[in-house]
Parts: sequence; structure tokens; C-alpha cells
Amino acid sequence: MSYDVLAKEIIEKIGGPSNVVKATHCMTRLRFTLNDSSKVDVDEIKKINGVVGAVHKSGQFQIIIGTHVSQVFEVVAKQGGFDATLSTEVEEEKKGIFSTIIEAISSIFMPVIGAIAGAGMVKALLALLVAMKLVDTAGQTYYILNFIGDSAFYFLPFLLAVSSANKFKCNPYFAVVLAGVLLHPNLAALKSAGAPVSFFGIPMVLASYSSSVIPIILTVWIMSYVERFAKKVSPGPVKIFLVPMIVLLVTAPIALLAVGPLGTVLGDWMAVGFDILDQKAGWAIPILLGALCPLLVMTGMHYSLMPIQLAQYAAMGYATLMGPGMLASNIAQGGAALAVALKTKDKNLKSIAASSGFTAVMGITEPALYGVNLPLKTPLYAAMIGGGVAGAWAGFTGMRTYASSTAGIFAFPVYIGPEGLQNMWNAVICAVIAFVVSGVVAFILVKVEEPNEVEVKEAKKDMIKLNKKVSIAAPISGITVPLSQVNDEAFASEAMGKGIAIIPQEGRVYSPVTGQVAMVFGTKHAIGLVDESGVEVLIHVGIDTVKLNGEHFVAHVETGQMVKQGDLLVEFDMDAILAAGYEVITPVIITNTPQFLDIVETEESIVKVNHDLLTVIS
Repeated sequence: MSYDVLAKEIIEKIGGPSNVVKATHCMTRLRFTLNDSSKVDVDEIKKINGVVGAVHKSGQFQIIIGTHVSQVFEVVAKQGGFDATLSTEVEEEKKGIFSTIIEAISSIFMPVIGAIAGAGMVKALLALLVAMKLVDTAGQTYYILNFIGDSAFYFLPFLLAVSSANKFKCNPYFAVVLAGVLLHPNLAALKSAGAPVSFFGIPMVLASYSSSVIPIILTVWIMSYVERFAKKVSPGPVKIFLVPMIVLLVTAPIALLAVGPLGTVLGDWMAVGFDILDQKAGWAIPILLGALCPLLVMTGMHYSLMPIQLAQYAAMGYATLMGPGMLASNIAQGGAALAVALKTKDKNLKSIAASSGFTAVMGITEPALYGVNLPLKTPLYAAMIGGGVAGAWAGFTGMRTYASSTAGIFAFPVYIGPEGLQNMWNAVICAVIAFVVSGVVAFILVKVEEPNEVEVKEAKKDMIKLNKKVSIAAPISGITVPLSQVNDEAFASEAMGKGIAIIPQEGRVYSPVTGQVAMVFGTKHAIGLVDESGVEVLIHVGIDTVKLNGEHFVAHVETGQMVKQGDLLVEFDMDAILAAGYEVITPVIITNTPQFLDIVETEESIVKVNHDLLTVIS
């Protein structure tokens, strides 16, 4: 194919010249900054004869061409009317505040997903046993199973304190103590008493922090700065007690007086607004709650609606405020998560999405929200759309609850009232709408293709004689993170080579290639391998974990040993390493990067062992 034909097809498939804000190139790629990325036909571009691959990265749409990219760019620039003298420097990716917040929350939740998913399944099982009349809600068996299932949710701030401390590079034990401050029974007693409370004369807004998310994350974030300041100003001989004392005396009051009550204050304002809206246009409440409930749960603002709902029960014998909207929202989250499970080919993601989707339709949404929908973003949007649409049905049919219950499929009996079964059937239809709408939207919009979406496609021999590819598999299952976000300059600057980092889900490292073990470090925290084709791979478990001197690590191979892809290399105790104050984020580096044309990272946010992670082009 001639460069003229190649350029014409590329320009057409990226949406035409008018869709291009800026066009540049590097050693192997055409780089386009676009007005509207949705106009790009990625699949068709990858099929073009002469295109090796295509990827959205660093705020640009990049088309991998190979060594002759400069010649192709000249023709593309001429046909599109682009400035061929533009700088070829790669721009830094600019992330919005919302994306940054979601990324932070997702990475903080990743280590605790297993705990809340297990607790959620206990709650779902209990709901099933009650529905089948195998367990009496008034009995002790129910009471004990209920608090077993509740434990991970009630004490969620403790779990998040540890992962937040690892995220913000501060002491996890200090963070746990601050979580203890928020959950201390004496603080709960002050709130139950209902009397005004002040701290050094400053009025304190009392809030409930069980199951809350945002307060502890913000508190630990603030603590990270206070701790660094305390370490800086504290003399060496007294640091051991002065640093934690400063951290607690500064951060705890900030948490109790400002950060913690913020959600409650905003929730109280919201409750007033919802109360007025309920009186003027009650049909709108389920729509708003159905769409916005996930965001309210994250901040704890939904607690502020409970007094109004209780007042409705007392005055009218039924409530319209929370039940219908939360039913729509919870079922929608389950539908979105189960759509991900149905669509994805990633067995790990499929397992998480299926189990958490099941618990969500039972009324326990945290595993689905934090394990699937929030990290992938699009399922969250789908759930909000489905929840809003189903909420509209709930609002216009006047759905109401006659008793408090978890908003899931086993809550239908609480919709049976004096008027008969019609209200319950409206609830069933509401649940079906939520499930179907969110599931269809998620299935259509969510991109959860088999890992290594950036699959390098082979073009005709006359165009890619010089371009060969080697796939490097993921050695660990987990969340992918750009090297630029690794808290180590040697990795973040790519001084050691290009690659990608993974936040592990489990403490096992498998060989990403078939080849030879070049080196097992004496501390067993890092291992180097050489692929059969000469690609050198470094797997470095954690940051500064060399200081552990091999503690919490077990090596299963030795230097010089031949291995196959998927062989177990190293095991490490992730919990112990985190407890010791070290990160477990694991960079995977191609150390002989200069020998290759390009290193293409997967775009998948979640990867599984043995699925493609990096593509090396030579």
C-alpha cells in the first residue's frame, strides 16, 4: 500500500481533518490530539494495511506505524493540512479531578475488596435463609450471622485506614488509631445522647462513621502531611513518641470538627431539600435517589435522610423517601456488575463482578460499587442511568414501603400494604426496569475486552518487515498503574526502562515469559528474566522492600534456572509487607528498552496472570 492510500484511510477513520486539534509523531507512532475521540473507529484503524496497532494514551490517540513513521506523517500532514513542523514531544496526561478521585478510591479499595465481598455474601446468604424461612429474624442464629456479615461494613474505616495509609505514604498504625477515634463507642454515645458537644469551646457536629468511606480517606490524606511535618520538626531522640503524639493531637481534632462532619452537614442540607421536594413533587425523589444513591453512600450523606423516613412511618404508616429510590439503585448496580461479568473474558474480573452483582441485587452494593462499577467508571454511569429510569417508575406510580428493610429483591414484602398487592407489583416492575436498563447500557458501553486490547496486528510484509512483536504476560493479577505514578524516581522516570506497574491482588509472582532466570536478588523482592527472544524483564515487588532483607518473601526459583510462562517464581506475604509500612505496587520493566522500537502497555485497568501486559516491538 502506498503512503498516500495509508494516510487517506487514517485521516478518514480518525474523524477527518476537522477532528484533529494537533498532529505529531515520535519514533514509531502518529500522535493525534482530537476534538471528539468518539469519532475514531479504532477497530477499523487497526485493520488498515500498514498500521501495527492503535491506542488511546496520554490524552492522545496514537497509531503505531514503525520505523517509517516520519514518511507516513509527512503525507498525513500534507493531506490533512496539519503543520508538519510541530514538536514531536509527548504531552503529559492531564486528568480531571473526578478521574483522580475515582482512581484514588479504587486503588484504596482494591486490597479490601475480598473482605467486603465475603461479608456481602454472608449477608446475601442470610437474606436467602430468611426468605426461605430457615432462619428466624428474632432468633440468636440470625443475630450472630447478621453481625458476622456486618463486621466488614461497620468497621470499614479500619480497613480503609490501612490501604489509605499505603496510598498516601504514611504510617498505617497511626491511620488505624484515627479510624478508632471515629468509631470509638464513647463518640457514638455522645451522638446517641443528643446533647450539644464542644471541643475546646468549638461546637462539634456529631456524625456516625460506621460503614463510611470518604471521612477516613480524607483524614488519612491530611494525616500524611501532618506526619511528614512532625517528622521534620521532631528531634531524633524523642521522635518515637513525639511524632505520633503530634499526628493524633493535630489530625484527630481536624477529623472530628471538620472532615468527618462534612458529609453529615451536606447531608442535612440535602435532607431539607429532599423534604421540601417530597412535599412539592414527591415523584422526583425516587428519580434523584435512584440515580445519585451510589454517590450518597460513598459520602455517608444518605444517613441524613433516615430521620425524615422515620417521621413518615410515624405520621403516615408508610414512607416514600428512601426505599423506592434505593431499591432502584441497588438493583441497577447489580445489573451493571452482572453485565460486566457476562461480557468480560477476564476470569478474575468475571468472578468479582458475578459475586458482587449477586449480592447487589440482594441489597448489599458495596462489593459491586467499589470492586467493579467505580473502578471501571462506565458501569457506575450505567447503574446511575438504570437507577434513575427505574426511580421514575417508582415516583410516578407512588411506590411506598410499610417497613424498613434492606433494599433488595427480598424486600418486596415490605411493599405490601392495605391497598393490596399492586404496590408490591410496582416494586417488582421497578426492579426489573433497573436491572434491564443498567445491564443493557453497561453491556453496550463497557469496554472489558480480553487483556492486551492493544494487540499488535500484523500488516502486509512489505510494510512491516522490520516490525516484530513479543508479548510479555502479567506476572501478577491486579490493577495496572502507569510507571509515572510509582513512588520511586528510578521507575517513574523510566530510567530503568519502560514498562507498567501492578497493584497486586495476591502475593504470588509467576513468570511472564518462557526463558531463563537471569537473577534472583538475595532479598527475593526482585527477579530478572530473559525471554527466548532476548527481552529482559525485571519484576520488582514493592517499593523499598529491599530493606526487609528477604523477610515475608519466598523464592521458588534460582539464578540460571529455565522457566516457562506461568511458572511460580516468588511468593510474598502482602499483608505483612503492608503492615511493615511498605507499598506492594510491583513495577514490571523491560530493562533493555533501548534495543527495541517501542514498548506498548495494555490499556486494561485490571489484569490477570498470564494475560498480555506489555507488547515489545522490534
